[in-house]
Amino acid sequence: MEYQDLTPVLVLNDSDNVAIARRMLTQGTVLGGSIVAKSAIPAGHKVSRRSIQSGEPILRYGQIIGFATKDIEPGFHVHLHNMALGEFDKDYAFCAAARQTDYLDTPATFLGIRRSDGRAATRNYVGILSSVNCSSHVANVVAEVFKRNPFTGADPLAEFPNVDGVVALTHKTGCGMTGGEPLNVLRRTLGGYARHANFSHVIVLGLGCEVNQIGGLLEDQRLAGRVRSMDIQTMGGARKTVAAAVEFVRDVLTESNQVTRQPIPASELIIGLQCGGSDGASGVTANPALGAASDILVRHRGTVILSETPETFGAEHLLTRRAVSREVGEKLIALMEWWDAYFKREGAIMNDNRSPGNMAGGISTIVEKSLGAMAKGGTTNLVDVVKYGETVKGPGLVFMDTPGYDPVSATGQVAGGANLICFTTGRGSVFGCKPAPSIKLASNTPMHERMKDDMDINCGEILSGGESVEECGKRIFDLILRVASGERTKSEEFDFGADEFAPWVLGATV
Repeated sequence: MEYQDLTPVLVLNDSDNVAIARRMLTQGTVLGGSIVAKSAIPAGHKVSRRSIQSGEPILRYGQIIGFATKDIEPGFHVHLHNMALGEFDKDYAFCAAARQTDYLDTPATFLGIRRSDGRAATRNYVGILSSVNCSSHVANVVAEVFKRNPFTGADPLAEFPNVDGVVALTHKTGCGMTGGEPLNVLRRTLGGYARHANFSHVIVLGLGCEVNQIGGLLEDQRLAGRVRSMDIQTMGGARKTVAAAVEFVRDVLTESNQVTRQPIPASELIIGLQCGGSDGASGVTANPALGAASDILVRHRGTVILSETPETFGAEHLLTRRAVSREVGEKLIALMEWWDAYFKREGAIMNDNRSPGNMAGGISTIVEKSLGAMAKGGTTNLVDVVKYGETVKGPGLVFMDTPGYDPVSATGQVAGGANLICFTTGRGSVFGCKPAPSIKLASNTPMHERMKDDMDINCGEILSGGESVEECGKRIFDLILRVASGERTKSEEFDFGADEFAPWVLGATV
């Protein structure tokens, strides 16, 4: 769909009874025909196109996003004050919309790094992982030894231009936790990072007495021989561990530096799709544009990962229709049932999964947020549904079970093999995800102009009619290839990406 009409509002589907404000609308603005705005309506927010009776469904994208809580006349602002979430039947229609993918005969290429085991990398880091929070400080001290000083310009890696950096990825768990699924999730996450193609070498640092014993981690994730490991108690304390770990990094830097970028098919790209700090325009501009880029990548036999399970609630029936098999569709429904039980156990409701920024930006219900968020996945078949941090295999659209919280969600995607992240935002998120580069896509022009140092692409021209969704999607795809080839993103220029490492914490803290 192209948005070349410069009327004050956008109508996303002919069946919708609300439209979306392109810009801030003042009272009296003519919206079309005899309809005028009855009050000021912020950009990205909803306005009624016709009379809506109390209890009647509110339709956006041609889908139910909630129900009117009072009668709404044409031209009125539609938001939290006059609509709410409600129950409605969904037809899963497994596989009904699945269709054969139109693959391209000659895939595009990017300049990537080919590892000795054949995998493709987009970056070349040396990684320091902590098995437990108790070894986090030591890991960070080691990484600091190799960090460029922004004030003096001193660069310990100046002799190793092909090494993107030495990064410590630490977390707040690993002990005081129960076994079973909580420990399995942590180990699966750490294992995914330890094996990640964007790391040339990895060292794991522990304390020695934690629940997440390094020996158990290496055995469980089959990492023996792939990583170096040390624990502080055995090494004789923090200082000695730092000295030994620094020596290890210095020893491997020369080998790490011996890489050459070469043409690699785009089929070997695995892109994690994220949105955070969403607004009412996200589901109109950045998310569908990223969806268009996802469709292009899949046609090149690449893989995209859609996640954030609580932010798919209410829209899951649209994904089950695209599932390649009933089994894949039912795996997604099983996730929804798990999350429903999880929310109830915690005394929460699914509709609470909206941030204050989301609501200020015009998102009224979790279903509205979900419908906009899932647009990132494009229109191709759903080929698989996987656990958090589980290895992703394509090509095509894969759904990974993750929370909606961006750092936790993206951490799972990278653990699953994502070698690049695309992140849409309407309010303005600043996020990195080492060792994978993170591309930021702004949903509206004012925020893009305000936060130019953090945004890589402005998708806001779609709102003003200056660009179609498809044209913006092509720009995103072209940038994906350039970033995969080594072009630095805005978040990389500001050195984001280490502190955002956040494995999903499940179970009791004991």
